[in-house]
Amino acid sequence: MRFGVVVFPGSNNDHDCYRVVEDVLEEPVEYIWHQDSDVEGFDALILPGGFSYGDYLRTGAIARFSPVVESVKRFADGGGLVLGICNGFQILLEIGLLPGAMLRNQSLKFVCQYVNLRVENNETPFTNQCVNGEVLRVPIAHNEGAYFADQTTLEALRANQQVVFSYCDDAGRVVEEANPNGALENIAGIVNDRGNVLGMMPHPERCSEEMLGSLDGLKIFRSMLAAAKAPATP
Repeated sequence: MRFGVVVFPGSNNDHDCYRVVEDVLEEPVEYIWHQDSDVEGFDALILPGGFSYGDYLRTGAIARFSPVVESVKRFADGGGLVLGICNGFQILLEIGLLPGAMLRNQSLKFVCQYVNLRVENNETPFTNQCVNGEVLRVPIAHNEGAYFADQTTLEALRANQQVVFSYCDDAGRVVEEANPNGALENIAGIVNDRGNVLGMMPHPERCSEEMLGSLDGLKIFRSMLAAAKAPATP
């Protein structure tokens, strides 16, 4: 399986994602510079965390005009797997591959800590190695991570099982006290209606090795591998 890690000016988790794919998964991976427009031959694209273009104007607002974006959209429209992490999630919202928007954290402060995520849907290409209701321990690091959408969109996300991760406590309860940023309904990650595009604020690449204190993030990457290698349904 061949991965591509898209690099924008200001990306700072691109090397982390690259390392997980190359050294942990032992799969082929290449960087894709934001000015490139060729994503042919890849099976999955990762939009990593960071501060694309310094997060000026609004997170992801400038990155949406990069030449690579139209190629990412065509790749997703063709069924390719796209994973957007933190700033990558924000970019996916800006370019319309996922619904909704990001607001400043409710505390108006940058938040950097481990959180608990409850798996809400394990029937996606990104969660098939998880169990519904399972609690994952994954770190966050963001200033604008409060997911927001109108009521109609929220109802559609729930009805279509597009909410994949929710912030929860140690026991898996989705409660206000477990919400680190004020995201509506504790939403931490969603997929598009087709299921091949995932955006999540937490950083699975930062908890994919035992030395980092958690292996839970590796389940997302291993799920992508399993989905890509699964036989096509007739």
